[in-house]
Amino acid sequence: MARVQIANAGANPGGPAAPGGGAGRTAPVGAVPALRRAAAALTGDTWLGFLARRTGRLLVSLAVVVTASFAMIHLIPGDPVRAALGLSADPTQVAARRHDLGLDRSLPEQYGAFLANLFHGRLGDSIVSQMPVSQIISDRLPSTLQLVIPAVVLILLVGIPIGMLAAVLTKDGRRRRGELAFAATTGILAALPEFLLAVGLVAVFAVWWQVLPVAGQSDLSSYVLPVLSLTVVPAASLSRVVRVEALRVLTEDYMRTARAKRLPARLVYLRHALPNLLTSSLTIGGLLFTSLLAGTVLVENVFAWPGLGSTIVQAITTKDYPLVQGVVLVYGAAALLITFAVDVAVAVIDPRSTVRGT
Repeated sequence: MARVQIANAGANPGGPAAPGGGAGRTAPVGAVPALRRAAAALTGDTWLGFLARRTGRLLVSLAVVVTASFAMIHLIPGDPVRAALGLSADPTQVAARRHDLGLDRSLPEQYGAFLANLFHGRLGDSIVSQMPVSQIISDRLPSTLQLVIPAVVLILLVGIPIGMLAAVLTKDGRRRRGELAFAATTGILAALPEFLLAVGLVAVFAVWWQVLPVAGQSDLSSYVLPVLSLTVVPAASLSRVVRVEALRVLTEDYMRTARAKRLPARLVYLRHALPNLLTSSLTIGGLLFTSLLAGTVLVENVFAWPGLGSTIVQAITTKDYPLVQGVVLVYGAAALLITFAVDVAVAVIDPRSTVRGT
């Protein structure tokens, strides 16, 4: 009888409220779903909430990077202008340069001017070359991207297929020798520092065999060794992660169901296995992609590549702190944007991550 009364109360919006209800009337029929949708939006279990959380984190992280890059020039012991111009520089010249850089003002004024200039795309002037830092970065950034973009494409095209193939061939304990060979090879390659790999590639292909140029940016052949130096280590690491995830995915119930339907192998692996293993693999891949930023600094100096990596090393050597400040800001913002893009990509592949994300 109680169930009948509750059902009748729900079917009659104008009927009396349940005992203990303070309103005296029940809510409209469509109010409960609307309230649930509003609660879901407030708790962030939607795309809007997910993007709001991730964008908020990105903005906070960018603010930290901007503040850290500003504080860098003030945390250096001594006078950065005196260190850049030399101890024998004329005090009048040092004072004039400090005035041009705004270092003779109070710290809050300097921070406010730094944010205003940053908002308008101005990063100050180089102490050594007197050129705008933004112009130097815009001149050198394309050369760095010409290495990073092909390297990222190769990492994905090499690491994911090799990891999946290794998982398929070695699942259920088969081909133990192949598994050991894969683990040993990728483990050694993943542990190699980029600069050591770059030096080895130069010794083999440029010095001994003399089939590729040693350094510099000229024709397409000059791209081979730098791109390989940036690709091998992350691709080996990514293939190991993909193999582990693929072995887990291949044992899931939906994979057994797909095989029971006698679907072609390419559909089983590409349509059912690949999207499910990419969720966690892309998360690790985002860390690998950010490591490329540090790798470019080392690789560009090995190959005398005219990019941001060699620029920041030269700026540190000459104590050109405004230029170091600008390049560090670009690298930090790039790392944060890569992480944000990976989070969005994972959410597109696995919409459940928008609910789980915090």
